[in-house]
Amino acid sequence: IPTPRLVAACERDGWRYVVMTRLSGRSLAETWRLIGTHERHRLMRDVGAALAELHALAIDDLAPFAVDWTRFVDAQRTSCRERQLARGLGAPWVDLLDDFLARWTPADAGRRVLLHTELMREHLLVEHREGHWVLSGLVDFEPAMVGAPEYELASVGIFVTCAEPGLLRVLLDAYGAQLDAGLPLRILVYALLHRYSNLRWYLERLPVPSDAANLESLARGWFTP
Repeated sequence: IPTPRLVAACERDGWRYVVMTRLSGRSLAETWRLIGTHERHRLMRDVGAALAELHALAIDDLAPFAVDWTRFVDAQRTSCRERQLARGLGAPWVDLLDDFLARWTPADAGRRVLLHTELMREHLLVEHREGHWVLSGLVDFEPAMVGAPEYELASVGIFVTCAEPGLLRVLLDAYGAQLDAGLPLRILVYALLHRYSNLRWYLERLPVPSDAANLESLARGWFTP
């Protein structure tokens, strides 16, 4: 997927600026309602393949984007309840957070990749070419970081596939993800640990399963491929 290319970066009269190439297309969020089911699946395959390429990039020269991953996860986990309360999350969900994170926060496997961290329909551009919708751009790398690859799936599941049946499996198959029973739980963990996590907003944005009595059932309802 094309991404903006840096042309220049400088400072003028105390103001820093960058000049980047402009990408063509409209946001996937804007055009989604115009795209049929078959084309949506094809686009998800392309997103999954592109995400695999992003995560395969060498990170040797990306030290400024790296964080102490163990410290980051611990800090996000410790502050999770407070952050969700501040964003308006109420009972019963807020009272389930600590136990859910204690049970399902994954052990650090040690792999590090370049993460976009905010992969969403609003940041994917598409164009209609020769009768088909194609991806024409990926923007907004401002919050990019180096970290565990599954952290990326939080924004993917909430803001790209949006619990629409079948889409997440297509994307993850193209990405090459391990589709085990614990994956939906790990995705929700990373959604809660995300820098910009807002579970109250997610509950308004995504359809809540009728049998979602706890965070485990919520995770399976939203993120089961």
